[in-house]
Amino acid sequence: MFISNSDPYETRFIDFEASLHQDTASASLNLNFMPSQSYSCIEIKGSCRGFLFLYCYLNIYLWNPSNGLHKQIPLSPIDSNLDAKYFCYLYGFGYDQSTDDYLVVLMSYDTTLANISSHLEVFSLRNNSWKEIEGNHLPYMNASDDPRTGSLFNEAIHWLAFREDLSVNLVVAFDLMERKLLEMSLPDDFDHEPTFCDLWVFGDFFSLWAMGDGIVEIWVMKEYRVHSSWAKTLVLPIDGIPTWYFSPLCCTKSGHIVGTDGVTGLAKYDDKGQLLQHRSYCNGRSGSQVIMYTESLLSPPCFLRAAVDMTLSTSLGSGFHEGVLKFSFVACVAL
Repeated sequence: MFISNSDPYETRFIDFEASLHQDTASASLNLNFMPSQSYSCIEIKGSCRGFLFLYCYLNIYLWNPSNGLHKQIPLSPIDSNLDAKYFCYLYGFGYDQSTDDYLVVLMSYDTTLANISSHLEVFSLRNNSWKEIEGNHLPYMNASDDPRTGSLFNEAIHWLAFREDLSVNLVVAFDLMERKLLEMSLPDDFDHEPTFCDLWVFGDFFSLWAMGDGIVEIWVMKEYRVHSSWAKTLVLPIDGIPTWYFSPLCCTKSGHIVGTDGVTGLAKYDDKGQLLQHRSYCNGRSGSQVIMYTESLLSPPCFLRAAVDMTLSTSLGSGFHEGVLKFSFVACVAL
């Protein structure tokens, strides 16, 4: 889904199983539960079971583009404290199947303190309330300058983070069912700066990518949470992409790797590392946000129905039914 930064704002859904050059329909963006002037500031912070986690000016929304259902999440206790100077740097969104509950996860720290001590807050959609996860000193901060969106894998949300007391970059994960943080070390031979690295899911594996010197390295953890199973499995040359940038996003059923070029385009590689396609989708100059999205008609009872300018038959097609569908799309936001 592309959301352009200038009027008219448009959305676009791209089926990554098809050719990137296949024409896709665009539609006017209608988020009429949000002020229209805020469209240009929307950030997509997560996607889970057909819902998108949208963040804009401290406002948080959960939105199902397929049926228009939405909910505004109240400010967390820390965000509500106007006297505090907290910086929220890790965002996550996931589903706890043990309680049939959607969770929004935020981690922030007080910028006025010399020693980093992070706060972990979790919003339960079922309970419609925030809870701070109590624990010992959380010495984490962002591993790079930009706030990170968590990677959802194996019932946990994962982020690249910097542990201040040990001066080391690592993976920190929040277990959605146990409601606790876990740590995983990066590969022993991994010597990249975190600015051009991130986490993703490569097929059935938890994975890490790193960009530098005209290539992107793909590392996979072949056995989850087993450090010795980290292995570099693929190297992608990026000199064929005009921006010389590639951020892996997802893997198709045929094993192709789809990712963003860092501006307004997508690229696709085969499983041998050969560039297959590249396409730019709009003229935005400030970059784009890209996230994987799966159409769904799920509708938690606490959601409100948004008045959207489309019908279900147009938006979803004739074969839609209750539950999570197997049609996956790349959703892009042009800034």
